[in-house]
Amino acid sequence: MLTDMSPEDLANYRSSQVNPDDFDAFWTRTLAEAAGHDIDVRLTEVPAGLATVKIYDVTFKGFAGQDVRGWLRLPAGVEQPLPAVVQYVGYGGGRGHHLENLFWASAGFAHLQMDTRGQGSSWSLGATPDEGPSSAQVPGVMTRGILDPATYYYRRLFTDAVRAVDAVRSLDVVDADRVSVVGGSQGGGMALAVSGLRSDLAASAAFVPFLCDFPRAVRATDSYPYREILDYLKVHRGEQEQVHRTLSYFDGVNFAARATAPIYLSAALRDAVCPPSTIFGAYHVYGGPREIKIWEYNGHEGGGILDEEGALHHFRTQLKGV
Repeated sequence: MLTDMSPEDLANYRSSQVNPDDFDAFWTRTLAEAAGHDIDVRLTEVPAGLATVKIYDVTFKGFAGQDVRGWLRLPAGVEQPLPAVVQYVGYGGGRGHHLENLFWASAGFAHLQMDTRGQGSSWSLGATPDEGPSSAQVPGVMTRGILDPATYYYRRLFTDAVRAVDAVRSLDVVDADRVSVVGGSQGGGMALAVSGLRSDLAASAAFVPFLCDFPRAVRATDSYPYREILDYLKVHRGEQEQVHRTLSYFDGVNFAARATAPIYLSAALRDAVCPPSTIFGAYHVYGGPREIKIWEYNGHEGGGILDEEGALHHFRTQLKGV
């Protein structure tokens, strides 16, 4: 069954998320603090035994100058500056194994897959700790530091994601004018956030993105990870206003309104994890050229490999000469 709205209702839906008066000042200050640390990209080649792809273990400085790990995958034998794709990972996952995810390098892109601080054990490997403040929270990261935007977990993670773009643009092998971002679920929410925080992206893609339209999400689904917020508020009665104020600084709706890069989005009508209305809340206010693919019969898997194929076509259209 459909888990949310009909396509007709989705076309008319608009999010109720508020835009904090100091949203831009908050993120300008946050990113300026991070930029005070040299990006310090360190590459170590991994002997992968592949003929067509070269792989490097990557470390760069993210939030508060803390080390963030990743994999850089390059098409072998290519010397001219390449277009680049920075990829962000879904909830509970990390950068994975170095031999996984060869799609983007095989398509001719420099591919930086960023690790996810404090995650990377639920379904793929991770190597980056979260060095942020700890407090009472529901298991997971959705409520870590949630009573203040300054201490919230996603402030650190979104800053890492922005710094990953700086890291890949600093590489001689990359054409700094042709950098795109991509991700699914949590990674899609991060791609939306970076699209709203960077004005220099060539393109963006977000598959069934998480972290969108929190006011709707906590009412439209009982599934995790959004359920972590409900579980927290069941115990921390009276903190609803404070929690939702914090979440407004990290909502894909507010980032989408500031974005300019052409974006490919997807939503699935039977998705109980990221209800399609939450995604359309961001889509309808997106500030740049946009397209959205609706998967009528799918759940949170969305279009699977067909979403990646759609993003590849989108990037090649926007990044001429790929």
